[in-house]
Amino acid sequence: MTEYALGPWQAGLHAGIDEVGIGPLAGPVVAAAVLLDPNRPIAALQDSKMLSPARREDLALLIQQRALDSAVGWASVAEVDELNILRASHVAMQRAFRQLSVPVNLILIDGNKTPCFDVPSVAVVKGDKKIPQISAASILAKVARDAEMVALDLRYPEYGFAKHKGYPTKAHLAALAVHGVTPHHRRSFGPVRHVLGINEAQREAR
Repeated sequence: MTEYALGPWQAGLHAGIDEVGIGPLAGPVVAAAVLLDPNRPIAALQDSKMLSPARREDLALLIQQRALDSAVGWASVAEVDELNILRASHVAMQRAFRQLSVPVNLILIDGNKTPCFDVPSVAVVKGDKKIPQISAASILAKVARDAEMVALDLRYPEYGFAKHKGYPTKAHLAALAVHGVTPHHRRSFGPVRHVLGINEAQREAR
């Protein structure tokens, strides 16, 4: 991909796709697809994890305003548990891509695996740091998922979703131990299964 990365990505026919939410214990996995406009460049695009929340919000707005096309796709907690996290992330990517209205001739995906599409696709390791379209997609996906977790925090304030976004922090694990599992937790993930097992054992002991 070195040749591609140094080449004319501005051609406007190459969409970038990235996902957010592989590691959390709760919440959906979210993917975004972005087709940048070479006539309306966006400065300072980079991996969403390297940006402050405020900067991500600003860039997400610019991406939505200036990109030739963009879309967000989701895979639910139920789908994560049913399919496994990798397959669910691919479903989210496919859903994001299907919402694009501008035709593309190549899809660039962050990582080392690519789901099936009806156009050629290439996986780019650390693509969110190398390819502007993928960086833009990572930003849109991160902002969308974070907003969903903030909304969940309003419904379940005792879990602190607005702070840790569902990732397995000490505070989140402690909240799970005290308050149990919500419908938005991934029951196929080890720490959640552990809490469910403890609760089941306690019920049986009564």
